[in-house]
Amino acid sequence: MGVETVVLGIIHETWHLKAECRGPESIYFFPPNTAERREDRDQREEHAKAICLQCPVRRECLDFALRVREPHGIWGGLTETERRRLLPSE
Repeated sequence: MGVETVVLGIIHETWHLKAECRGPESIYFFPPNTAERREDRDQREEHAKAICLQCPVRRECLDFALRVREPHGIWGGLTETERRRLLPSE
């Protein structure tokens, strides 16, 4: 699946407009550009997951991330590793 497909897919979906992670809170959903200690990563991910618990479009977000096999960040309340476990083996 190419970048064009992913971009076109999200353009036609509007669930992300209702997502709790929009705005300044989005920094918790992806790792920083610099090295991150394990404790800092765990704390950042827990904060992101707490936001996801309150999100009205959590299911749509997770479905999207699984469908496009999003390799980075917290989507639908799950990390990359947690989402990989839900995908069928190739």
